[in-house]
Amino acid sequence: MKKRSAFVMIIPGLVILAVCLFLPLLRVLIPSLHTGEYPLSAYVSFFQDEYYRKIFVRTVKVACLTTGFCMVLGVPTAYFISRCGKKWRGILLSVSIFPMMTNSVIRSFAWINILGSNGLINRILVTAGIVEKPLKLLYTDFAIIIGSVYLFLPLMIVTVAGVMENIGDDMMEAALSLGANRIRAFMKVIFPMSLPGIIVGGILVFTGTLTAYTTPQLLGGNKNMVLSTFIYQRAMSVGDWDGAAVISLIMIVVTLAVIKGFNSLAARLDKRGGDHA
Repeated sequence: MKKRSAFVMIIPGLVILAVCLFLPLLRVLIPSLHTGEYPLSAYVSFFQDEYYRKIFVRTVKVACLTTGFCMVLGVPTAYFISRCGKKWRGILLSVSIFPMMTNSVIRSFAWINILGSNGLINRILVTAGIVEKPLKLLYTDFAIIIGSVYLFLPLMIVTVAGVMENIGDDMMEAALSLGANRIRAFMKVIFPMSLPGIIVGGILVFTGTLTAYTTPQLLGGNKNMVLSTFIYQRAMSVGDWDGAAVISLIMIVVTLAVIKGFNSLAARLDKRGGDHA
């Protein structure tokens, strides 16, 4: 009876998802499967085109590097926050998520002022005599990665900190008492126990970076296009809706593959932990 009641309660949500999400998505994507001389020919042509492949590789590369940097920066920060007192923990978490309260367009324009030819970094480098002329930092893959890390790092910090808060201090103390230094104790004890949060944070960062539009458009420009900006160009500038649908389905498949990979990794780690237990 309880299962039946629960199923009845989710029916309105399922109907809304079907009408507002799945049906429009299928209406756009299904015709793309039959575009061209044979089924899936549009997708074969996409990967045969060198320019398209370059955009695809750039998108995946930016998403992977952004995820890696967010993990490297976010995990130690989350550990520090999780070990602070309750009062300071709330303050530091608030500071961490504060950038998310600002519109992504405003944040991207801030990075334009920092990375531009007359921006803060180039002015410092030229004034200090490190370089003779301003470096090209803006409208590069580097600029997209920097902007994406700034955009999604709070997600990684908050997700991992929530897991690390539940890890008792006695785990670290036990490792230290057995002769391990703090770095080794962290890597052997705290890090493995935090992997569920790290994996969830990695999924959020990767998928967010893969599908982000504003930051790549403003910081990468038209010469450093990614799949999200390429979709906009094909649909709105060229009017090639079938081509935009092809790119959209490719992004969906990549996202689902990454989520499946992270979930498989999590399941394997959980299984390994059970075997050790």
